[in-house]
This record gives sequence, C-alpha cells and structure tokens, in this order.
Amino acid sequence: MSYRTPLEARIAKKTTKAIVDFNLIEDGDRVMVGLSGGKDSWALMQTLDLLRQRALIDFSLVAVNVNSGYKDFKHDVIAETCEARGWEYRIEHTSIGDVMDDLLESNATPCSLCARLRRGVLYRIATEVGATKIALGHHLDDFIETLLLNLFFAGTLKAMPARLVSDNGEHVVIRPLVYVGEGEARLYTKECGLPIIGCCCPACGDLSLQRQRVKRLVLDLEREHPGVKQSMLKALGNVMPRHLLDTRLNPSGELRDSVALRLEEEATSLLQVQPLRSA
Repeated sequence: MSYRTPLEARIAKKTTKAIVDFNLIEDGDRVMVGLSGGKDSWALMQTLDLLRQRALIDFSLVAVNVNSGYKDFKHDVIAETCEARGWEYRIEHTSIGDVMDDLLESNATPCSLCARLRRGVLYRIATEVGATKIALGHHLDDFIETLLLNLFFAGTLKAMPARLVSDNGEHVVIRPLVYVGEGEARLYTKECGLPIIGCCCPACGDLSLQRQRVKRLVLDLEREHPGVKQSMLKALGNVMPRHLLDTRLNPSGELRDSVALRLEEEATSLLQVQPLRSA
C-alpha cells in the first residue's frame, strides 16, 4: 500500500516516528480521537487510519466529537464524513456553551475553560467506549507556542508532553502530531477533501491576543531563520536542569553541601559496621 502523495508520506513518517519515540500506540490499543472538526483533528484521524491499515501492530480507532451545544455547529457534517470513510464515531451533545458564563473566571479565556470542560467529557467517554488511549491533534506549532506562552506570560518553563497519564492514572492522552507542522496539517486536510468546521462559540473572535502575538513571533523568526521551530522542538527534549534556576532541580550550594555531608556520614557509619577486609 503506497502513499498517495509526498505530503501524506511525510506526515505518516513523522507520526510514526512520534509513536515510536514516545510509545504512543501499542498492540491491542483502542484509540479514541478527539475530533473537533478542525484541520488538526481531521489530519490526525486520517493519518492514524492510514497507519492502522499499514501497521504491524493491531489497534482500532473511534472518533469522538464533543458538541458544545451551539446551534450552528455542523455536527451532521462530521457524522456524514465519518460514515463515508467507514470510521467509527460518536457525537456527544453537551451544554458546555450554556454554562461557560457561569464558570468563567474574570482572568480566564473562554477557550481554555472550554478545552478543560471538553477534556472532562472525553475522559468520561473514553471509559464508556473502552478506549486505552485518547489522541489529540496538537501539532509542532502548538508545542512551541505553549512553551513560549508559559515562558513569557505564566512564569513557568513548560510546554505539553507527547504522552500524558491523567492525574488519577486512568487515562493516557497522546499527541501523535508532535513532529507535524501546522501548515502540513492544514494542507493535508485540504488534500484529503475533509471539511474544516469552525467553532461556533461567539467568543472565538476574542482568541487570546497573547497567543496571536506568539504565533506571529514564531512565524517571523522562522522566515528570518529557517529551522528555528525545529530547534525549539529539539530543546524540549534536550533539557539541562543544572543550568536552570529551579532549586528543586538544582539545589543551592548550602543544600548540596549538607547532602554531601550526610552521604559521607552514612558511608563512614557503614564502614564501621562492616569494615573492609584486607586482601
């Protein structure tokens, strides 16, 4: 089974590398794909279905769309597309849109709250459909932008992992498109004739200005210095804790000295109890 286009071959290769590098999908897995209807989730579903047909391991897919309850959302198009391609799917209708105003904190963006609520629904459905993994469509640009957003505006050095075990240990979230760029995902979705469905939330026009600024910054840097995004992604897997300021990773000199002294005392005590034998 050959790839239809060079783009498809490139995305399949990058996704396969991510699966192998981070042990994202294993034999017997039932992978639930969070299918929002956007370009990234369509690209993820199409790619995983392609790899499923070619893989040496056996795994199954089920697409799940969480409908937030906005009347103009085209969930019927998602259903029709999945049926036409023979994909197992489920559309979960919720009232997330109705409760957003009541739950939204003054300093929070609606998109971040919506994402958390949808994630909770996905966790519940994963249990109901017997999914062993939850696959999300975050791509290379998402990883980099999240890193910079946290660095610039949250005071933390953090991005997102390719594989994450939930706090209760019951779910595993995977992001197989970590090596795939946003532009590649967009072109692939278009190439496959998949319908991109925009969010109908009335607040979507007020997306974080910080994220927009970071996106433009990365775009400008990549134009001026091709390879910057790959360098930043590589940095996420090349962390040097001793060169950071977090004392939990790099203790102060006084703490290091106290630890060294304690280890020396323990070693001395052990030698007194079990003295070395001469040859």
